[in-house]
Amino acid sequence: MGQGPDAIQFDAVGQTFATESGSLTALDGVNVSIARHEFVAVLGPSGCGKSTLLRLTAGLMAPSRGRVSVFGHTVDAPRDDVGIVFQQATLLPWANVLDNVTFPARHKRGRVDALDRDRAAEVIEAVGLKGFETRLPAELSGGMQQRVGIARALFLNPDILLMDEPFSALDALTRDAMGFELLKLWQASPKTVMFITHSIPEAVLLADRIVVMSARPGRIIADMTVPLGRPRDDRALRAPEVQDFVGHLRDLLITKEAVH
Repeated sequence: MGQGPDAIQFDAVGQTFATESGSLTALDGVNVSIARHEFVAVLGPSGCGKSTLLRLTAGLMAPSRGRVSVFGHTVDAPRDDVGIVFQQATLLPWANVLDNVTFPARHKRGRVDALDRDRAAEVIEAVGLKGFETRLPAELSGGMQQRVGIARALFLNPDILLMDEPFSALDALTRDAMGFELLKLWQASPKTVMFITHSIPEAVLLADRIVVMSARPGRIIADMTVPLGRPRDDRALRAPEVQDFVGHLRDLLITKEAVH
């Protein structure tokens, strides 16, 4: 995958939270590396710490134990070269599509200039929303709102894209369509992607590798290469060897190691 440090590195990472009923360990001894421009899906049951991994990578929290690094540097704060797409688009309801996409520039520098608007126009077109620049979020479908969220994450052209179950709130057809749109974007402008999901088919469709986590406290129980070349389509997912791979992933997620 190239020279230099990995894009993302977890070294013996643990995370414990204080709750009213006592401490809760979300992650325990996580070791995983993601190379530059690699697309890695993190798959696991609800509550296993998948989103915590993303928040640690984003610099939104610090690990209780171990080290999280990006391009060899310890993560201790949010970084401009890391973009985030959340499960909900979290758009500003009073701002139109263009203003939502350029919000990172306004937040960082207090203004939006002509170059920012040109860049925003590029990513808005890339996600299929050209012509909707002046629409408010309430005028958009759920899939279109999530496209705005992706455009906003791409606006600063980050090296790393973190995606936290971004399509889980969409209907099945829209979810599949968004998956293929994401692949097109990634192939046109390669980035390191960490994609959080609990959907096995979604992980297999999108990723180069799939990291499988146990139930809480989250541990890595498998790290597997997806047996699919690129580009991908629905027919590739129906190949016998891919179906066998999907079955193996499903078995992993229901073993005693995964659920206890």
